[in-house]
Amino acid sequence: MRPRKAFLLLLLLGLVQLLAVAGAEGPDEDSSNRENAIEDEEEEEEEDDDEEEDDLEVKEENGVLVLNDANFDNFVADKDTVLLEFYAPWCGHCKQFAPEYEKIANILKDKDPPIPVAKIDATSASVLASRFDVSGYPTIKILKKGQAVDYEGSRTQEEIVAKVREVSQPDWTPPPEVTLVLTKENFDEVVNDADIILVEFYAPWQCLDKPKPEATDSAAETWELLDVQMKSEVRCGHCKKLAPEYEKAAKELSKRSPPIPLAKVDATAETDLAKRFDVSGYPTLKIFRKGRPYDYNGPREKYGIVDYMIEQSGPPSKEILTLKQVQEFLKDGDDVIIIGVFKGESDPAYQQYQDAANNLREDYKFHHTFSTEIAKFLKVSQGQLVVMQPEKFQSKYEPRSHMMDVQGSTQDSAIKDFVLKYALPLVGHRKVSNDAKRYTRRPLVVVYYSVDFSFDYRAATQFWRSKVLEVAKDFPEYTFAIADEEDYAGEVKDLGLSESGEDVNAAILDESGKKFAMEPEEFDSDTLREFVTAFKKGKLKPVIKSQPVPKNNKGPVKVVVGKTFDSIVMDPKKDVLIEFYAPWCGHCKQLEPVYNSLAKKYKGQKGLVIAKMDATANDVPSDRYKVEGFPTIYFAPSGDKKNPVKFEGGDRDLEHLSKFIEEHATKLSRTKEEL
Repeated sequence: MRPRKAFLLLLLLGLVQLLAVAGAEGPDEDSSNRENAIEDEEEEEEEDDDEEEDDLEVKEENGVLVLNDANFDNFVADKDTVLLEFYAPWCGHCKQFAPEYEKIANILKDKDPPIPVAKIDATSASVLASRFDVSGYPTIKILKKGQAVDYEGSRTQEEIVAKVREVSQPDWTPPPEVTLVLTKENFDEVVNDADIILVEFYAPWQCLDKPKPEATDSAAETWELLDVQMKSEVRCGHCKKLAPEYEKAAKELSKRSPPIPLAKVDATAETDLAKRFDVSGYPTLKIFRKGRPYDYNGPREKYGIVDYMIEQSGPPSKEILTLKQVQEFLKDGDDVIIIGVFKGESDPAYQQYQDAANNLREDYKFHHTFSTEIAKFLKVSQGQLVVMQPEKFQSKYEPRSHMMDVQGSTQDSAIKDFVLKYALPLVGHRKVSNDAKRYTRRPLVVVYYSVDFSFDYRAATQFWRSKVLEVAKDFPEYTFAIADEEDYAGEVKDLGLSESGEDVNAAILDESGKKFAMEPEEFDSDTLREFVTAFKKGKLKPVIKSQPVPKNNKGPVKVVVGKTFDSIVMDPKKDVLIEFYAPWCGHCKQLEPVYNSLAKKYKGQKGLVIAKMDATANDVPSDRYKVEGFPTIYFAPSGDKKNPVKFEGGDRDLEHLSKFIEEHATKLSRTKEEL
C-alpha cells in the first residue's frame, strides 16, 4: 500500500472512532440532563404539594383557627355555626381586638358542642374577602349552616358570645327582612301612601339559578334574551354589594319616629314598573314622596343612606318668620337667596313650590314666608317667588332681584328653571364646595387671586371683582367667577400660572374641557377684555397638562401623554383602543397584564393602536372622552374620532376586550386561516 493511501485510511479510521465516541457520550449527557430536569420538576412538584398541604391544613393560633381560600370550604362544610373574623395584618383595630377575640375562642370552645372561632387574613384570602363583601377591618360574621349572618354589635366578649350562642340554637332562623318587597300588585298602594320612601330597582344576583332563555322561533329573539341575561349578570354585582348595606339602613330607619321605609323591586320580574320609572341600569334608587318620584343622589352604604334619608325627610323649604332673618341673609349671606311668598300652607302655589324645592334641595337652600311685612320689604305679592343675591354679590350691572308668579297650575319644572337661571350673580365666588354643582356652565372665565370677604380684606377682594364685572356685563353668554388662588392651587399650577409673578391671574375653561391661560401681565379690565375677546375669536392656544413625551414608545402598548393625544388617539387613519388609568387604581393594576396580552395579540395589525394614558397626570384634550372612573376604556375608530365607543358592561378580560375590538374595528386585516 502506498504511503499516501495508508495515511488517508488511518485518518478516516480515526475520524470514525471520534464520531463513535462522541455519539456514545452525547446521548449519555442528554440523558443525564433529562434526568436532572425530571428530578428538578419532581422536587418542584413536591414543594408545591407541600405548600398546598400547608394551605389545606387548619392551624391554630392562641385558640383561634386560621382559615384561607384553600381550606375554608372543607372546614365549614359540616359545621353548624362558625364565628369568623376578617382582618388585615396592618389594621390597628384588629390588633386591639385580637386579645378579646382569643378569649371568645376559649369560651366558645368549652360550649357543648364547641363552636369553632376562626380568623381570615382578608388581604391574602382575596376570594373569601370578595365572597363575603368585606370592605373594612375587622369584619365579624357568624356562619350558620353555610349562610353568613352579619354581626353589628359592639366588639366585646359579652355581646359577641351572646349573639353566637343565640344563632347556634337549633331553632334559630334569620329575622325577616325589614326592606319591603314591592310588586305591581302593591307598589302604588305602598308608595302613594308614604310621605317618603326609598325604592331600589335591582336585578337579582343569583343569576345561575335563573332558567336559561327558552328557544324561540327567531335566532334574533334568542340572542336578545341572552343579551338581557348577560347584562343582568354583569350589573347584578352592584346590587349584591348594595343589598346588605340597604337592609342595614332599612333596620336603622325603621326605628325612627315616624319610620322611613325602604323598599325594593325586582326590575327583571317587574318589567312594567321598571319601564314606568325609566330604569335602565341596576341598581337604580328613587325617592318617592306621596307617589312622586325624585332621583336619589346619596351614598350607598348604611350610614350614608341613613343620614341622607333623614335629611331628605325634612321639609325642602324652611319658613322665615321675621324680617330680621331676611335682612341678615342680605347682609351676611354667602349664597343665593330663594324665598317664596304665599298666603298659607293650603295655598296651591305653595304646594307647587315645595315640589320644585324637593328637586333642588341638595343644591340650594329654599325658604318661604306667609308674612305680609316680609312681602312688603321684598316688594313682592303673595304668590310670587323672589331670587336675589346677598349684598356682597350685587352690582349696578344687574337687577337687585328677580320675581316669578307662582300659581297652583305652575309646573315645578318652570320654577326649577327660573331658580337655575338666576342662581348665579354676574360675577360669583367659585369655591371647591360649590364648583361641581354651580359652575358647570361653559365657557367659564375664572380670575384667581386672594379672595377673602372678611371685614379686613373685603375692600381688596371687591376691588378686583369690580374689574371683572366691567368685562362680564359685555359677555352674557359666558359665566364669570372669582376664585381663591390657594383653593385652586392645583388648577393654577396646571395652567402654568403658579409662577407668573402676578397677584391676579385669569383663565377660561371651555365646553370641550380645554383650558386657556391669560399671559401674565398687570391685571385690569382692559387686559381681561382683550383675553376674553381673543378667546371668542378663536385666537388662543389651549394649555395642556402633560407628562414628558416618551423617548422610547415601541412597546406593544403605546404610552399617550397630553401632548401626544391628538397625534396618536385622534389619528384619523388608525383605530385606537385607549385606556385611561390612575397609577394608584387597583382595578387598573389588575387590568395591566390582560391589556399587555391584548396588545401583543394585535401587534401585527398596522391599522390598530392599543394605548394607555395616565389621566391623573395628563389632560384629555377632547370632551368626547370623558373619564369619570378608572380604568375607562374607549375605542376611537378611524375616520370618526368624535364618536368614540366606551367599553362598558363586560368583563375586562382578554376575551371580552378582543370581542370589543373585533366589533368596532375598521382596519383589521384577516389571516388566511380566519378567512
